[in-house]
Order: sequence, then structure tokens, then C-alpha cells
Amino acid sequence: MELENINPHVYKKISDRPILPEEEDNDVEDEFDSREIFDLIRTINDPEHPLTLEELHVVENSLIDVDNQNNTIKVLYTPTIPHCSMATLIGLSIRVKLLRCLPSRFKVHVEINPGTHASEHAVNKQLADKERVAAALENTHLIKVINQCIVNKVS
Repeated sequence: MELENINPHVYKKISDRPILPEEEDNDVEDEFDSREIFDLIRTINDPEHPLTLEELHVVENSLIDVDNQNNTIKVLYTPTIPHCSMATLIGLSIRVKLLRCLPSRFKVHVEINPGTHASEHAVNKQLADKERVAAALENTHLIKVINQCIVNKVS
């Protein structure tokens, strides 16, 4: 397989957030925030490169919106190139990771950052269509690739 983006720009990882004592206290109500969502998706592996979505700046904390009152989470992501053929796969990987990690009360929206991909409307339409997402996740080859992307590699 020939790579589309042979020399992607690699960014420095953000340091891990220290865990505070109140975050470990199960008696304290702790709402989800954008950094917590970012921490869940930052380690997703890019399908083409041995790099994470954080290292490629595909996901950024500033592009995540969490509304605990309405139980919604919106993640915008930025493909590395405007014609990235992996954009849908990356979006599915983000969506699957969040659906597996978050309480079912949350409705998760994953979209391409506006103006960053040539087919953003078509990709966003696919990612928002529950039936298309469900059908994609029934494809054994596709779910195997997604699982490889969302597994946390030990460094």
C-alpha cells in the first residue's frame, strides 16, 4: 500500500495530566471535560503511520466540546491532508473508542474540522448516520483495523 502523506508533520505530545486526589475520590461528582475526552482519543493510532492522532495533530483538546447537562460530546478532527482517504476510518476509530469508554448516556458527534478536507460533508454524513456506522462495525475486516487503531501500545 502506498502512503498518501509520506512525510507527515509530527507534533510534540502534551504531557500527561497529573491525577489529583479529588479525582480518585469516588464520593465526589466529577463531570467529564474536554481534556478527559482528549486523553481517551489522543493515543489512537493513525491507520497509515506508526504515530498517534495526537502526534499528527489530527485531534486537539481545543476541538472537543463536552456538554454534561445535555449529555453530548462533539469532537472535531483534522485529517493530515485535504484528500486523506483514511478520514472516515479515523472518524470511526474516534467514535468507537468513545462509545466503548463513555457511559451510554452520552451522544457522541464526530466530525471533520470545517475546511480541512475535500470531502468533509460526505464523511460527516457517513459518521452521523447510525445505520451506516452500525453496518461498518459489522464488517469483520473493518472492525479489526479499527481495533488495531484504538489499542493502546505499550511504550
